[in-house]
Amino acid sequence: MFEPLKNIKILDLTSVVVGPVATWRLGQYGAEIIKVENPAGDLMRGLGGMSPTGQHSGAYLHLNRGKKNIYLDLKKEGGKDIIQKLIEWADVIVANMRPDALERLGLGSQAIRAKYPEKIYCLITGYGTDGPYSGLPTYDSVLQGASGMAGLALARDGKPTYVPMLICDHVVGEITAGVVMAALMQKQNTGIGASLEIPMFETMASFVLQEHLAQQSFEPPIGVAGDLRLLSPHNQPVKTKDGYISFTINTDVQVKAFLKITDRTEFLSDERFQTVASRAKYVSEWFEIRGAALDSKTTKEWLEIFRKVDLPAMPCHTLETLTQDPHLKAVELIDFENHPTEGKTAVIRSTIQVDGVYPSARSSAAPCGWDTKAILHDLGYSDEEMESLINENATFQFTVSK
Repeated sequence: MFEPLKNIKILDLTSVVVGPVATWRLGQYGAEIIKVENPAGDLMRGLGGMSPTGQHSGAYLHLNRGKKNIYLDLKKEGGKDIIQKLIEWADVIVANMRPDALERLGLGSQAIRAKYPEKIYCLITGYGTDGPYSGLPTYDSVLQGASGMAGLALARDGKPTYVPMLICDHVVGEITAGVVMAALMQKQNTGIGASLEIPMFETMASFVLQEHLAQQSFEPPIGVAGDLRLLSPHNQPVKTKDGYISFTINTDVQVKAFLKITDRTEFLSDERFQTVASRAKYVSEWFEIRGAALDSKTTKEWLEIFRKVDLPAMPCHTLETLTQDPHLKAVELIDFENHPTEGKTAVIRSTIQVDGVYPSARSSAAPCGWDTKAILHDLGYSDEEMESLINENATFQFTVSK
């Protein structure tokens, strides 16, 4: 079992996607995670799509595996008492609420680390706290626009477009998990905790600019911003007789092979397309040739031809065909299990092999308040104290109705 974070305890004060992605990844590496939900519950329970009970969207299920769950009303005295015990219990606190809301609840970085300097406190913000946008509300689509990501489609297609998945949340969530692990290494070496801040706007702007600052990376600039290959309107999946195929050809050897198998041999001696440098100079003309339809054959037929000459190509899947891909089925990426309230639900296993073994997908994402009494017991509360807290509505224990 690959569990390098087995003895690390994480208090998860996150919701929706970016924070849950980060803590889910840490849980994949063995960390013990307690997820706190307020009376309204994590918005993603319903926002992420339909479910049999309306409380466990597919997205919520997949992003919250391996987490114990406790319901707390932090406006109640009992809830405040429990959260303080959870902070004392945790090695790492991860939050993605607005900084001012955390401060009002006494859960800001300064307050916690003044009392517990050895803790690692990780705050995911929409915008860095030292900039003029600090504290503004945001969501993934807002950040796709602000970071220039949607504007990439404007440069290519004449119209800005959102990537139809929560790409900013996923990218920043994965980066956050890496930063937390780096801070844990520092603590192991020095015994010192850390206050971490991961601003989504700056992180995604950096993500875009690493590729698309391009010719503007020099002083003076030597051309316009943007990777002109990626911004070509012809840089799209290519139409075949019965669907689409996705391929990329970059090296001189690959280009020659492509021109031969697609019967475009008249371009083999064209100086514009002989080398990487020349194709970069005539990128628009090259991508128009590369992106022309291949509608004389089916996708399957083209894939066989591409693979014979070792060119990278795959079918352009739909959401329906992706789960039926023979490779994904062979490696058993998706399995099913029984959920306590939702019936049979999909499990997406870890994609990372360690010593030839895939780490456990860990336990299913639980109903709100599923682990409340077990968590309170471990924190030292008596049965009478638990019942008092439940009667006060400071907390709640979920039970499956029979």
